[in-house]
Amino acid sequence: MKDQIKKSQDPENDSMKITVTKNGPYIATGGVPIVVAEICNDNEGYCRTWKIVDRYPVREECALCRCGHSENRPFCDGTHAKTRFNGTETAGNEPYLSHPEIIRGPELELTDYHELCVHARFCMRAGGIWNLTEQSGIPEARDTAIEEACNCPSGRLVIRDRRSEELVEPVLEKSIVVIEYPAKGEHGPLWVRGEIPVVSADGKPYTVRNRVTLCRCGKSHNKPFCDGSHVQH
Repeated sequence: MKDQIKKSQDPENDSMKITVTKNGPYIATGGVPIVVAEICNDNEGYCRTWKIVDRYPVREECALCRCGHSENRPFCDGTHAKTRFNGTETAGNEPYLSHPEIIRGPELELTDYHELCVHARFCMRAGGIWNLTEQSGIPEARDTAIEEACNCPSGRLVIRDRRSEELVEPVLEKSIVVIEYPAKGEHGPLWVRGEIPVVSADGKPYTVRNRVTLCRCGKSHNKPFCDGSHVQH
């Protein structure tokens, strides 16, 4: 557990960036690796692990579909112009980041940003991360809570070690992961990992985080971020 879960590392490549275009695609620059990963269930049907199933050739710059209708997903093919996609950004100054729910247990503190939920479902196993946090004096519960939080792609769930007062974050390759969940037939968001900056169409940077999920179905009410709407569509 200690070897796998550490504090987030400093960015290794400051040239990587994702720019949202007005009613168009995301432009990834700086040679961001793009991979496809599937959510895998355990024997009891709970989301448990990630499996990398594909890697695209690295490009210095590429356009990624934001409307959800490209025939060349995850890449843009210009369909947004034909369908008159409305990609108006509604995340604004991300107000939900300033009022999360805090759950404190004996060993761990869980910060829960509800609005960032993308329904990846890693948090449901073993009674759920909320109960596990409250029972974090038990080593097994503590370890499971940390594992579940670190598998949350959007960063909705963030764990703090109450003894050291440090955040517990997974060390993630700077990359964009196209999330797929075959068991449910769901095509999830673009998982931006490793503190890659995301910049709005008007040039305003969003909060840089280790884990961010961008909408790729075009239905989110929190654009450019995913709000789980792909589950209903």
